[in-house]
Amino acid sequence: MDREFRKIVLDNSDVIVQKWIDEIDILKGFNYTDSVSDELLESTNREFVNIIFSSIKHEGDTKQLKEFSEKLINLGWKVSYITDGLQVFRRVTINFILQQSDKIDTSYISDLQQSVDEWVEPLIRQLVNEYSGNWENILSLQRVALQELSAPLIPVMDNITVMPLVGTIDTERAKLIMENLLEGVMKHNSEVVLIDITGVPVVDTMVAHHIIQAAEAVRLVGATCILVGIRPEIAQTIVNLGIDLSKFPTKSSLRKGFIKALEMTNRKIVDTKPPNNAVEQMIDSLGGE
Repeated sequence: MDREFRKIVLDNSDVIVQKWIDEIDILKGFNYTDSVSDELLESTNREFVNIIFSSIKHEGDTKQLKEFSEKLINLGWKVSYITDGLQVFRRVTINFILQQSDKIDTSYISDLQQSVDEWVEPLIRQLVNEYSGNWENILSLQRVALQELSAPLIPVMDNITVMPLVGTIDTERAKLIMENLLEGVMKHNSEVVLIDITGVPVVDTMVAHHIIQAAEAVRLVGATCILVGIRPEIAQTIVNLGIDLSKFPTKSSLRKGFIKALEMTNRKIVDTKPPNNAVEQMIDSLGGE
């Protein structure tokens, strides 16, 4: 920024800031600020304008820009808050400097606009880039987290694991299911895997194909897949579509599937509670003594 204009701006920073805040208040009520309190809006505006002035004092320091962009993302504000705010600041600054000058001519105005643009435009680019980069990073992390939650493999007992599926299954998710199944079977040394489709609203030919592929992959690594949670309407759909699920066991509920898994691993559920008549005989015997 031109040294003369820089001095005017820094010497009159309080006035320029107040003028900027007065004008930025007009933007209140737009999509990026309509749901926040007046106190939060004021504090954010103050932080914003401090960053603007800090940039003229400490050129090349991007730490504050990055932190501010992260804050805006956490607030849920649109990037237009940045661009609108800086354009307002540009206009306020130019108008203020013009009011302080006695030598207003075309050349002076042109130099002033160019000088302010050289200050403000890089700020816009840096803030927008930081905002976009942080936003993409957050979306990427959220996407990974959702993917991990979308196909969990849960070990419930030695050699038995369960994969509960909820929601629709597309090609991308089917690939994730396959990867998690194979990785989990090896990691947990699973002999039986229960795929629970209770929460899958629709089972069409594509979904069934993906499930069959997953079950076949599990079989190839030495484990058995049991499909559970087949509701009557799902069973009817499978029959109508002519889908062949005969290659691996199916059960209507997770409970029945788990009992089957225990049998396949040479275990069973034993009721340790004695029958009612045995309890009564025990009480009678104690009473007789």
